[in-house]
Amino acid sequence: MVIGSGFGGLAAAVRLGARGYQVTVLDKLDAPGGRAYVHHQDGFVFDAGPTVITAPFLFEELWALCGRKLSDDVELRPVTPFYRIRFHDGETFDYTGDAAAMRDEVRRLSPGDVEGYEAFVRTSEEIFRVGFEQLAHVPFGSWKDMARIVPDMVKLESYRTVYGLVSKYVKDERLRQVLSFHPLLVGGNPFSTTSIYSLIAFLERRWGVHFPVGGTGALVNGLVSLIEGLGGEVRCNAEVRRILVEQGRAKGVVLTSGETVLSDVVVSNADSAWTYRHLVPPEHRKRWTDARIERQRYSMSLFVWYFGTKRQYEDVKHHTILLGPRYKGLLDDIFQRHVLADDFSLYLHRPTATDPGLAPPGCDTFYVLSPVPNLLSKTNWATMQEAYRASVARLLEKTVLPGLSEAIVTSRLLTPQDFQDRLLSFRGAAFGVEPVLTQSAYFRPHNASEDVEGLYLVGAGTHPGAGLPGVLSSARVLDSVVPDASSIV
Repeated sequence: MVIGSGFGGLAAAVRLGARGYQVTVLDKLDAPGGRAYVHHQDGFVFDAGPTVITAPFLFEELWALCGRKLSDDVELRPVTPFYRIRFHDGETFDYTGDAAAMRDEVRRLSPGDVEGYEAFVRTSEEIFRVGFEQLAHVPFGSWKDMARIVPDMVKLESYRTVYGLVSKYVKDERLRQVLSFHPLLVGGNPFSTTSIYSLIAFLERRWGVHFPVGGTGALVNGLVSLIEGLGGEVRCNAEVRRILVEQGRAKGVVLTSGETVLSDVVVSNADSAWTYRHLVPPEHRKRWTDARIERQRYSMSLFVWYFGTKRQYEDVKHHTILLGPRYKGLLDDIFQRHVLADDFSLYLHRPTATDPGLAPPGCDTFYVLSPVPNLLSKTNWATMQEAYRASVARLLEKTVLPGLSEAIVTSRLLTPQDFQDRLLSFRGAAFGVEPVLTQSAYFRPHNASEDVEGLYLVGAGTHPGAGLPGVLSSARVLDSVVPDASSIV
């Protein structure tokens, strides 16, 4: 039984199905995908969540487990530049996987930082070799697992933050922002996230950034097809109310409809804090008590505006990052002070740059994302959302989308309140537990539950963390911790 049909849950279902389990995936929404849900509106296709596809081999591996090829079902198109980064003064930086082009961009921005940049790339590769290749698929169920990697962590300076590591190598503040923003893609603050996450820079260079034709939903549909091909089932409109626990072992689930579904193994792709706080009865939680769940630090949330335009913006790249006037100050507001600031940095997604079929002819599909505090900010999004959207629209119209106000033909919003109410994310945190050093690896909620035998966790809130490579790797961990189907009695 898999609770939740996000990428972690779907990948877990494929892996367990390939090992001989009869798998049922349950999801409260009316279609699979979780955070990768797809909205169809007025002829436009909006991917609700993940839009940056890296490490495609993790998807290829799932297809191979089923005797199929990813390319038979999904076409992945490379995206370049990976990101166009626009500074507040209008200067831009094209971030790519081309080593020579990146050197040229660095030289143009800060000639004195080229050697430091090259040194940072080498360090990112060293961190990647350990943090991703050796550890991402390893279960950290014991403190001994953590003790074994301490020497490597010290050598790689994992005690530094991402921003701190970048600052060791480059001096230009703009370049420091360019090389340190990646933790925000997985819910982390560059000024507090462990430098282990600097591996993302090399991961992107190694495999590139891609986008599936048809949108991210094409990958969701492909995974559902794999599950069904293995004899499994994906049930939507089936919200889990609680996990059944008998004598310390998971035995199935009870749905909000009252239906009981029995199971030998339960895998939760629901938010880890939500799983323990709301799905596992308190009497079965010795480690993940309410008090401990409350003490955890959680990621920021997101304000996302999806919109379609009746014109095309040909000069706007697939991925654009618009940096605001403040960097650390804004991040302090979001992560430390939990204050909704008047200024913002934005990620603008224009998928029609790669796949024009996601909008009617002559139109563009967009979503713009603003990192915001989680619900600890006490923001009343029901009353604030339209004013905030309008502020975002004004900035876009003033910078990269001239004439936007007259071009919009369809629109929808996703707020931190929706992350809590619709996606069942604790405190509306978009990425679960914040990826600081003291909440990484062994210190994250374990893939094999510490409280309930036969309960396993996948997704952003467990090891190794958020982002598509992270949640797909969390499903790989199940190969090590879930017993073979033949051994289940």
